[in-house]
Amino acid sequence: MGQQEEWFSTWFDSPYYHILYSNRDHQDARTFIDNLVTYLHPKPAEKMLDLACGKGRHSVYLNQKGYDVTGIDLSGQSIAYAKQFENERLHFEVHDMREVYKPEAFDFVLNLFTSFGYFDNETENVVALLAAAKSLKHGGKLVIDFMNTDKTIADLVAHEEKEIQGIKFQIHRGVEQGFIVKSIRFSDNGESHHFQERVRALREEDFLEYFSMAQLRLVDVFGDYNLNSFDHEHSDRMIFVLKK
Repeated sequence: MGQQEEWFSTWFDSPYYHILYSNRDHQDARTFIDNLVTYLHPKPAEKMLDLACGKGRHSVYLNQKGYDVTGIDLSGQSIAYAKQFENERLHFEVHDMREVYKPEAFDFVLNLFTSFGYFDNETENVVALLAAAKSLKHGGKLVIDFMNTDKTIADLVAHEEKEIQGIKFQIHRGVEQGFIVKSIRFSDNGESHHFQERVRALREEDFLEYFSMAQLRLVDVFGDYNLNSFDHEHSDRMIFVLKK
């Protein structure tokens, strides 16, 4: 499947994506970043890569905390927005996470808020992970923050309707052929639209297999943004900390 046909290359570049998720809780993200920085304890001179950074909210906050950060994302519109925040220690660039960005250039690579598992071909998940690993310096750390898939499926809300900025979004969720699928339908200015989000229903054992292939050593697994231990049944997240 070509890049132009992949759901994330169109949906994430759509203005409607940003409308639908305009009410996201930024405080939640900041709390997570604060806890992560305390745990990782990066030195001021060390470099961070925010992989699949979106509009750069995590990159900007990390930079405000004094760190040298580069954010990369496939969405040209998101990066165009993020570039307004650039400075000497904050940069953004359009880039596909399946390709190595800069070999052995970063002390930390962060992949946050379930920005993984988008690809139809499972091999491409491994390709993306290998590319992230190659961007790390020897001894560097990779953080992958993913949903706890089993709990997410158990708690799935099959249908909901949201009205935001006068647009009524009809949202359906389900599990199809190993993917958690969110179908989003709405009309705007007399025109009907339909988008999908498809995230592979990856479980801990899948990630462990990927990490082995990428020769990354698992250091910790956390289950929430307060960095409590991961519990298969109760945790909302799977937050993996890996070392090269």
